[in-house]
Amino acid sequence: MAERVLLTDASDAVFNEAVDTAVRYLNAGEVIITAAEFGYIYLANAFDKDAVKAIHILRGNQSGIATQVFISGRNVLSGICAPLTPEQDGLLSKFWPGLLSVTIKSQPTLSWDLGDERRLGKVNIRVPDRKFLNALLAKTGPLAAASVALSGKEVILDLTKLPIYESDVGAIFDEAVLRSGPVSTWLEIDENEITVKRVGAITVAQLQGVIPTISAPNL
Repeated sequence: MAERVLLTDASDAVFNEAVDTAVRYLNAGEVIITAAEFGYIYLANAFDKDAVKAIHILRGNQSGIATQVFISGRNVLSGICAPLTPEQDGLLSKFWPGLLSVTIKSQPTLSWDLGDERRLGKVNIRVPDRKFLNALLAKTGPLAAASVALSGKEVILDLTKLPIYESDVGAIFDEAVLRSGPVSTWLEIDENEITVKRVGAITVAQLQGVIPTISAPNL
């Protein structure tokens, strides 16, 4: 069985110990489960190819699908992505941490495989807004992230509804039943062009209030 750590009403000491426990599992190449804003997710070291592959197997993903990557802040971007313009950086500063996912051209020298064998040449990145998750990211590098729901299924808000055996992961960080909420808004940044690929928690009007030229075709 996976180690289960209860975070509900955790004291500061218990919370900090839980963060250290999660870091230990991730450094050991394990997949863990924790809460994002509105759903439980798998996490693994983004540079551990076997751990990332395990996430895809647990979700039943088809080949060629890349996991999302969570980072602690915009300062991490320069090591994994192509440079942003000041305008683009200002947009991320406005909505991160939060429910904004951004697809950007990745650095070609990165030694990772998020599931696409690096064929896409891009990475989808987000800085989440969840206390435990952010404390964890502050102590790790980029983490591969994906919903614990099976591919194409609804998000999991209740750990009693996990579609896997608990022994399939290293540890589970329990924040009780999560409240439901919107998905992230998804942008693609391609040099000087920004396109909205999916509207979620952040509206097109909010985005265009920062950069009026953001396009939203067919949305």
